[in-house]
Amino acid sequence: MSAAPRSGAQEASAPEKTPLKATLTLPQTEFPMKANLPQNEPARLEEWATTHLYDQIREARRGAEKYILHYGPPYANGPIHLGHALQKCIKDFILKSKTMAGYDAPLIPGWDCHGLPIEIKVDEQLGRKKLSMPATSVLRACREYAQKFIDLQRSQLIRLGVFGYWEKPYLTMSKAYEAKTLETFYDFYEKGFVYRGLRPVYWCIHDCTALADAEIEYEMHTSPSVYVRYALTSDPAAIDTALAGKKVATIIWTTTPWTLPASLAVAFHPDFEYVALEKDGQVYIVAEALAAQVREACRLDGAVEVARFKGAKLERVTFQHPFLDRSVLGVLADYVTADAGTGAVHTAPAHGADDFYTGARYGLDQTCKVDNAGILRDGLPEYDGLTVFAANEPIIALLTARGALLGRNDIYHSYPHCWRCHNPVIFRATEQWFIGLETPMRNADGSETTFRQRALDEIKKVTWDPAWGEERISNMIATRPDWCISRQRIWGVPIAVFFCSGCNATLNDPAINRSVVRLFETEGIEAWHTQSAEQILPAGTKCPGCGGTEFRKETDILDVWFDSGMSWNAVLAGNPEQRFPADLYIEGADQHRGWFHSSLLCAVAVRNQAPYKHVTTVGWTLDEQGRAFSKSLGNGVDPVDVAKRFGAEVVRLWTASVDFREDVRASENLMQRVADNYRKLRNTFRFLLGNLHGFDPARDAVAYDELLPLDRYMLGRTRELVEKVSGADGKGGWYEAFEFHRIYHALTEFCVTDLSAVYLDVLKDRMYTFAPVSHERRSAQTVIWKITETLVRLVAPMMSFTADEVWQYLPKVEGREASVHAALFPMADEIAPADPALLGEWQKLFIVRDEALKALEEARKEKRIGKALEAKVRIEAGAEQYALATKYASSLKELFNVSGVEIAAAADGALHAATAPADGSKCERCWNYYADDGPDRVQAFGAWPQVCGRCARALRQMGHDGDAA
Repeated sequence: MSAAPRSGAQEASAPEKTPLKATLTLPQTEFPMKANLPQNEPARLEEWATTHLYDQIREARRGAEKYILHYGPPYANGPIHLGHALQKCIKDFILKSKTMAGYDAPLIPGWDCHGLPIEIKVDEQLGRKKLSMPATSVLRACREYAQKFIDLQRSQLIRLGVFGYWEKPYLTMSKAYEAKTLETFYDFYEKGFVYRGLRPVYWCIHDCTALADAEIEYEMHTSPSVYVRYALTSDPAAIDTALAGKKVATIIWTTTPWTLPASLAVAFHPDFEYVALEKDGQVYIVAEALAAQVREACRLDGAVEVARFKGAKLERVTFQHPFLDRSVLGVLADYVTADAGTGAVHTAPAHGADDFYTGARYGLDQTCKVDNAGILRDGLPEYDGLTVFAANEPIIALLTARGALLGRNDIYHSYPHCWRCHNPVIFRATEQWFIGLETPMRNADGSETTFRQRALDEIKKVTWDPAWGEERISNMIATRPDWCISRQRIWGVPIAVFFCSGCNATLNDPAINRSVVRLFETEGIEAWHTQSAEQILPAGTKCPGCGGTEFRKETDILDVWFDSGMSWNAVLAGNPEQRFPADLYIEGADQHRGWFHSSLLCAVAVRNQAPYKHVTTVGWTLDEQGRAFSKSLGNGVDPVDVAKRFGAEVVRLWTASVDFREDVRASENLMQRVADNYRKLRNTFRFLLGNLHGFDPARDAVAYDELLPLDRYMLGRTRELVEKVSGADGKGGWYEAFEFHRIYHALTEFCVTDLSAVYLDVLKDRMYTFAPVSHERRSAQTVIWKITETLVRLVAPMMSFTADEVWQYLPKVEGREASVHAALFPMADEIAPADPALLGEWQKLFIVRDEALKALEEARKEKRIGKALEAKVRIEAGAEQYALATKYASSLKELFNVSGVEIAAAADGALHAATAPADGSKCERCWNYYADDGPDRVQAFGAWPQVCGRCARALRQMGHDGDAA
């Protein structure tokens, strides 16, 4: 027999009540909270490569106004360092922002490939076998070395998210570029800018080559400082009758004793007052302004002045060389100073620019007896065969032995060094190729001028940022010597000039020159090393001077600054993707003497105009204490390592955070701070996206006039941000001015303060507790959508990876670009109409809010309330604030995040805020308190005992009847 049936109540379980928390509309998004940048960025790079994003961007801007940033070629001899990362990220910010401003702003990256650093490294690799290798094998090794680091640097820069034509860069070692370099040289040559002559040049004895001014760096160096007696051999009475019959000498001071074997003259300033000081029967001639200093250095205390005369009296007197059997001539020179020394300057025409030209004026021998390796030749046994610096001490000993040394100490001073090998350099008179700065030119109006003056005139037409750059480069151009463009090496573009074997005259035939350019186009610089002059020259070529038919080739190569200085000619001119002159050159401040400088000279000579419209300089990277990075201190920051550990986005954000025009600081600590800030920005985006769940802009967006007042205010604030960052029309603002640090700080402030701390916090009640389709919630979502769409575009040039990720999580909109990087900056009017009155009113309301928050904090400290929703606030205000508070009374409860607000006129006209416990009962769903006798009083709603009227309406709208799930 079966069991009796149970009652109906027992047969079915009671329906379960839906938890009130489950009825809240909380943020929902698949946008990950954790960025995992080191893992996810490479995947995004792969996606960009697969979809050919850069080509898509370029196609989207085809036909638009161009903006050309010409990329200064980094040297291909190592991995990138933080300075590279800083500069390349800044360039990327500029070009991405210009692209989003609607310009066609392509980037053709490039590399500087020729020159000493690579050749020296290859020398180290090849060792002695290089001596027996053909030139082409050495060149091949140099090319392979350069290519290795081009590939490495390219991958590292791509990893940082830098956009550009990475698969088709310009390389100074490509055949096309080498041919264009030679063509540019011939342009100078044929116009008469180039000459070959004996001149004193900076010479690196380590690398055995001449150096240009741009290749000199000043570093501290210890030199011997010596005071040397030169005995007068001509009649002293011819100088001053008071010296008749006396034993007279002058004293020179030098920090390069090794130059004394080449000493042929002593220079005096014609207008200086000189004094003759006598001690112990010996008279010494020195400048009156330096006499006290000389007395001390040469132990001449008690010396008595016996005569006084102008330096002009010393012209063409003669002295005995201190240890060689020859006379030394007294000469006059305006470059003699009274800052240091004796006022008598030892002059060696083979070892100084001033010395050389003074020697030329007086017909002195300019032969240099120091060879390419810095070894003194044809000298006394004491120093013959020694390198110049090794010869200092033997020469000082020789001076001592001859009784010519009057004083000696060591001096620690700034001294010129080779910027490649960092060894001290010397001045050495050698036969070199030069570009003459005083070469005649014509202005646009046909008037005569010089190459130097044309360059100075063009500098004035350029915008220099910072402004001091104009004076700096102007001073360099105004005072520089002729440009020494020849180098005694192999890895570079040959100075492809032919010499007549008979009379040593040079060929300068435009037709021959063009044929050599074509040869380089097809075979590269190797052709100069594999083919003889006879093979290269057309049959029947004759010397225009003597009619000779035999020729030899020049073996020197061009200065690499000439290589890079004509990059505009190889990359911009004649390229439909580019334009000459460039809108912008931007590099480190050292390039005023480097790339900015050589580019200017090349363009003025060839095109008679500067190659750039705007030049911006970037500061140095230092550690957190302001010290230069060094291996010994271990304070370097490797951008590749930072990208591996934190993500490239952190390197980019660090770049954005600093004022790049100044020297900038970096450290592990500072990078960590940037990473922390990145997380705040990412969390803001995640919260914004989470609150857009279920929002379809086409269906749900609320018209501006129908938005709640607080929401209209936030759009007004967003419009203000846009106007500052990218301009009202999307083509100006701080992006236009390259003020990326101001953008970074403004966006951070907006996200952290305006959004996270205020607007999004205030909105939580509306977003979580109102029905998803309610007008109030749709009003907020409309604003959140517009803010997110705006912010993601504003940060895209800087936060390239994250912005593109956020873009993919935005609510779908018909016709939107697949990537944020193809989008345009927002227009201010697209966000909200300009409404300064609204913004002004809300700024005043926030003053009221601040007063209310102070009162709430005080009540919290006194334990009168816990959460702000447990309180009500009473505002008493003067007439203006009272009227304003009354106008926006419906917004104040939300703005203060309290359960009630009372407004009253203040008897004293001042603003006051007071708090009291909220009236009524607490809603278990929204946690607001409502008066027990009010329309929204808390009461039972079905199975839920404590629900306010506002929540009850929301629940009904959501389909909940309060009884069951």
